[in-house]
Amino acid sequence: MCFSCQTAATRLAPVDAATGSHGSAVGTPGHDAPAPNPAGLPTAYEHGNRLTPEGTTVDPILVEIVEGTLASVEMEVETAIARTSRSPMIRDAHDFRAGIHDRQLRKLTGRSYSALVHPIARDFPLSEMSEGDVFFHNDVYESEGGIGHLPDLCVTVPVFSGGEVVAFVQAFGHHDDIGGAVPGSMPSNAQTVFEEGLSVPPIKLWDKGVPNQAALRIMTRNSRMPDSLAADLDAECSACLMGARRLGELFERYGRGTIEAAFDAILDKTTETYRREILSKIPDGTYVWEDYAEHDGVDEPKLHTQRITLTKQSTGGPGPGDGGPKLVIDFTGTAPQAKGPINHCGDYVGGNFLKKWLAPILRNLADTPERMAELDVNEGIVPLIEMKFPEKGTLLTPIYPAPTNARTFVILRLLGVLAGVVAKAVDGKMPADQETIRYTGVYGKDRDGNDYLMREVLGGGSGGRYYADGEDTIHVVPDSRNLPTEFTESRFPFIVERLGLAVDSGGAGRHRGGLGYEKHIRMLKDANFMSIADRSILACWGVKGGKAGRPFEVTVDVGGPDERTVDALADAEVVKAGQVIRIRTTGGGGWGDPLERPYDEVERDLRWGKVSFEGARRDYGVVADGSKDEPSIDTAASDALRAELRAERAVEQPFFDRGPGYATLAAGQHAADVDWV
Repeated sequence: MCFSCQTAATRLAPVDAATGSHGSAVGTPGHDAPAPNPAGLPTAYEHGNRLTPEGTTVDPILVEIVEGTLASVEMEVETAIARTSRSPMIRDAHDFRAGIHDRQLRKLTGRSYSALVHPIARDFPLSEMSEGDVFFHNDVYESEGGIGHLPDLCVTVPVFSGGEVVAFVQAFGHHDDIGGAVPGSMPSNAQTVFEEGLSVPPIKLWDKGVPNQAALRIMTRNSRMPDSLAADLDAECSACLMGARRLGELFERYGRGTIEAAFDAILDKTTETYRREILSKIPDGTYVWEDYAEHDGVDEPKLHTQRITLTKQSTGGPGPGDGGPKLVIDFTGTAPQAKGPINHCGDYVGGNFLKKWLAPILRNLADTPERMAELDVNEGIVPLIEMKFPEKGTLLTPIYPAPTNARTFVILRLLGVLAGVVAKAVDGKMPADQETIRYTGVYGKDRDGNDYLMREVLGGGSGGRYYADGEDTIHVVPDSRNLPTEFTESRFPFIVERLGLAVDSGGAGRHRGGLGYEKHIRMLKDANFMSIADRSILACWGVKGGKAGRPFEVTVDVGGPDERTVDALADAEVVKAGQVIRIRTTGGGGWGDPLERPYDEVERDLRWGKVSFEGARRDYGVVADGSKDEPSIDTAASDALRAELRAERAVEQPFFDRGPGYATLAAGQHAADVDWV
């Protein structure tokens, strides 16, 4: 056992054993040392339990007040970070999250996902914490699954009432650079975590209000952007300390017993709502589907399988949630861990992080879109989901020190795999596949000869739905945004010549997939282009007759003598001054038969410039002429063309359409065995 593990083990007393992730952590009563988690670290800390006895009542009006206050504090923390941070990724792109957790480490807020408090409680007993303490970590393998890659730095502040810890305020964000082999700390061909930057296990960064300057100096010394890193960390620590004061005031106002009863009521309400309104829509049974990452930056492109076997049970198992519907998500069949950085550490505390990460997909089963928007995801969904992981050594159960910086290829694909397997259960009444995160950027010397790094996270199209088209240029990171052109042009040596919708990128369907971005950047000085992206071969899939969207693509020197397509995983693609970089992000998959799309909706797409005249004919069987401003559809010719296209189809079509890129990685097959219903 390593020294840090021995130190933590001596601090922690064993607790009662529990059978699942929702309850006390795994431990063995009467033994001197707790059972280790998959990383070999002790897990004898309490988490997941109720704060008050079953049946405790609390004024429902007060519950609403508490719930509103929690949301307000969370928003205030995020606003403070946005206004006081410095890096483009945090301040402008808003790639950060805040969360509020109770003393049993349960996430109380549901506006956004967040990291976990579990590693802090594991290594630092609550009884030894003090007001003004700030804890820090980013070590993927010691985060209990809450941190996916090293650039996500996490700060945690305890909340006190009556001298005891009663809650936690936490924030984590994607920082521009924390060391490693390449600027931005996301080397596309990394084969160990050591190449990806500085790993920091849980430490006390502030002690009773006093910052640990030595630790801060170590972190900034390892960064290519030390000033912005220092400013961002200061913003996050200060914002969480402010949030802790706000929550402390709530406890003072109403009393600890009342507030903790309200916390239990908030989570109970979520459990009952999802049981009644969401899980009840899935028929009992077992359903299987899989999707794939396409490359890992080291091996040649191939299908890296991510499989879910979903079992809907009419009654839950032992513990919280017993007696109602339950979902079992089994990841058996997921591919071995990759050599490159697309792995994700998901198999910790019963998949606690992944449960809350994947659960928002289930909201699509709500009765209406308006109701879906009202449903938050907090710890209340945890007892409704059981996760089963394969043995160590897969994409979801990697063995240290496997690299993880591009783990979005896995955890974002899992959102689509869950949507797909549920779609099989509910006759397609789920959205088609959506865009996935990709990081693009340039770096080099600015006008003054100083090093710069510009990186952003451009969105793409969401999938068509059974009742509506997909949304254009959305992003799975809540409240995130592309970098403003005015800001980037004033700070970096390039000009943004175009930023608009990528025409024809949305998958064709009765309900079209949303469109991705098209962005043109003309470099004013020699630079290097970087990209961490997938969906450049495999497309966002369509469902129930809908077609796949257009994949991600980057072209350098558009229209010039050196025009070339750049690999989606690139660390240092040379771009000369005057050359244009064209970035086209993914379009969402289509839903339903595109030949059933009404002519007036195709005409509207032509008028809005979302579909070209050629695309209308090819994808929708619509013959049109005229101009973009005044398109005219030839109904008779379109009827004839649609009849011809229907006659050319195979008798049976798979339930999912993966696009033409799938065949290139699947030995010529156009559909997987699991694509049929």
